[in-house]
Amino acid sequence: MTSTTARAHLIENVSLYGDTTADLVLAGGVIASLSAADAPAGAVRIDGSGLVALPGLVDLHTHLREPGREDAETIATGSRSAANGGFVAVHAMANTTPTADTAGVVEQVWSRGREVGLVDVFPVGAVTVGLAGTQLSEMAAMANSRAQVRVFSDDGKCVHDPLLMRRALEYVKTFGGVVAQHAQDPRLTEGAQMNEGLVSAELGLAGWPSVAEESIIARDVLLAGHVGSRVHICHLSTAGSVEIIRWAKARGIDVTAEVMPHHLLLTDESARGYDPRFKVNPPLRTQADVDALRAGLADGTIDIVATDHAPHPDEDKDCEWGAAAMGMIGLETALGIVQKAMVDTGALTWRDVARVLSETPARIGRDAGHGRPLAAGEPANVTLVDPAAAWTVDPAGTASRSNNSPFGGITLPGRAVATFLRGTPTHLDARLTETSTEGAPA
Repeated sequence: MTSTTARAHLIENVSLYGDTTADLVLAGGVIASLSAADAPAGAVRIDGSGLVALPGLVDLHTHLREPGREDAETIATGSRSAANGGFVAVHAMANTTPTADTAGVVEQVWSRGREVGLVDVFPVGAVTVGLAGTQLSEMAAMANSRAQVRVFSDDGKCVHDPLLMRRALEYVKTFGGVVAQHAQDPRLTEGAQMNEGLVSAELGLAGWPSVAEESIIARDVLLAGHVGSRVHICHLSTAGSVEIIRWAKARGIDVTAEVMPHHLLLTDESARGYDPRFKVNPPLRTQADVDALRAGLADGTIDIVATDHAPHPDEDKDCEWGAAAMGMIGLETALGIVQKAMVDTGALTWRDVARVLSETPARIGRDAGHGRPLAAGEPANVTLVDPAAAWTVDPAGTASRSNNSPFGGITLPGRAVATFLRGTPTHLDARLTETSTEGAPA
């Protein structure tokens, strides 16, 4: 667990949210001041010139695989990868072995996250027992556990029974929780391998129609409106999904939605080489879908960016397309992709990035300690970004135990160069200049 007695840090001449220059004094676990004059003697001085300071990033959708699939990822390796990517908190999905569908399992994940101490790990509880979609889990017991679970999802599988979904929405409403739905009609996607369209027809791969996602979203926003509960839609991937979310919000339905970095950049054209690194659930769609997702994120229809970091061991990806597992790692590339797809194109500002990658994810997850303003007295959860950095992705060089990234060899702009969790640096790029306020090397 990260200590609040860490050595004080002074980050000088840094750009807050990309638009205001200030000095950040991190001491006692909080942002103690915005003036270098208030830095305590012996504080570690970091030259923040050219860097952008954001509230520490929060990922609402991460797969850490522990317990049960430590060959793919552990809470320790996933936490290190998250910190390297600028994240201070991650929400760990429930599709572990055993499933995180009881208070005992979510407390195990929560406790292990605290032991590692690199990021705050918030377990996501399963909606149904064993993700089987037939019986509701003991969500209240998980909510009242030490882990205080507030997000529930069968991610990887859809809660496809409408009555069961209604009951889940009613259940979580009693303690302020939210159901995060993996929108995928199982009957419409039986045997599906990639987006249904021209490319799937040319490649001879079973198509995954957009309507399989959109029909579930339409049903669930109507259910949420009917019972007056919150629903969150995971990994939007189609233009139609964006329109449904826009329609629901216009009618006052309490729905939020996320998009993944890879769906902001890649299309189904990537499947032409049959490279399983591009096989993901939901699948990569068309350029028209990418454009609609970017527009939806820019205008606020889509609330957040989440990674869906999905590590797999080599043997589950280094095989033919049909047999390969779905998913890709993304904690260390998310920020660069958002800059490339949204900031560098003028669609988002850095203040917007703070909203979609920190403030709103924390709000959806009912996490009061993160996504806070960069202001005196607030928790010292801070990410420093070098927007001028250009780096080539090396999947084998990430901290993740897996290397199933589709971005290997691609040059991305922007990178997290420092991450502070309650004032303690959990990631600090060696290129940063550090000195002591007393003049001695730090």
